[in-house]
Amino acid sequence: MTPESTTKPLRRLESLDILRGFDLFMLVFLQPVIIAVGNVWHPEWLQPVLHQFDHEVWEGFRCWDLVMPLFLFMTGTAMPFSFAKYASKGASPALYRKIGRRFLLLFLLGMVVQGNLLGFDFDRIYFYTNTLQAIATGYLLSALIILHCGVRTQIILTIVLLAVYSLPMHLWGDFTREGSFANMIDSVVLGRFRGDPSYTWLWSSLTFGVTVMLGTFAGRIIRNAGAMTSRTALTLAAIGVGLIAGGELWGLHQPIIKRLWTGSMTLYSGGWCFMLMALSYWWIDVCGHRRGLEWLKIYGMNSIAAYILGEVVNFRSIASSLTYGLAPRLGDFYPAWLTFCNFLIVFLILRHLYRHRVFLKI
Repeated sequence: MTPESTTKPLRRLESLDILRGFDLFMLVFLQPVIIAVGNVWHPEWLQPVLHQFDHEVWEGFRCWDLVMPLFLFMTGTAMPFSFAKYASKGASPALYRKIGRRFLLLFLLGMVVQGNLLGFDFDRIYFYTNTLQAIATGYLLSALIILHCGVRTQIILTIVLLAVYSLPMHLWGDFTREGSFANMIDSVVLGRFRGDPSYTWLWSSLTFGVTVMLGTFAGRIIRNAGAMTSRTALTLAAIGVGLIAGGELWGLHQPIIKRLWTGSMTLYSGGWCFMLMALSYWWIDVCGHRRGLEWLKIYGMNSIAAYILGEVVNFRSIASSLTYGLAPRLGDFYPAWLTFCNFLIVFLILRHLYRHRVFLKI
């Protein structure tokens, strides 16, 4: 383990569980329900909301583009806490096996979610095309860095990852869908096994790693602070402002494109992740305002289960079987009702697991 590791008592960050829960609630309840309603109801005030609840087509950034970076960032934020138990014994074969197992399981689950693995059709299987796989690669890179390097070297290597990603992107190709270096890498290496060609994954793994590393820095700042203080929250917020400004400035030269996970997008989204972490940490851990927010732990403490249930299992057939009599009464809104019921069932399953302290650990 690195020299800067400490043996301070571990504290579970309620703000992290709740912020992660908010991210998952957006993904596997709020956004799909809002989109389903918006498909049949078109008031003028709803259109800007729907716009922010969808990904930017290419260059630019919307609120919905922050959901995936925040998921990766919070994976990194938890790492200084989860790895602290190894501080006194150092990295061991058992730890490497744990890291490798987590990487493989997340990658496999990513293929289940969007790689069409459960289709049992070899011609339709996609290899690397999902958020869980981005987390897996970002986690693996970050784990190796924080296990073997001091803080200063970690910062240097994070900058190196940004540089290694960016240099070929400027030298060979451009920042269009078809012409980017990242797209060329995916096309050549993955070939038929790549998914949506408007997203890139292999070369973008470098910046996935940067996003997770930014989260580890936030987690280290919180852990090393000891007591929960407003000063720590201000430190996180100040870093967030700096990263947002840095991303905006870099965006003048390298566009902010989430689908390529460009370096400018990595800094810009990382800045907002720092800001959200600062706000959540200050409001929940420092000020102690948990009332009305603790239900988000139902999602946040079982995030992988929430993601898999929400993305893979279709509960609409259950809702349809029990409420088909509402179809003529709800008319065009009936599909939105089924979507609502689908994600309500997901919530009820997660609530049952939470109440019985059953959590999916990888």
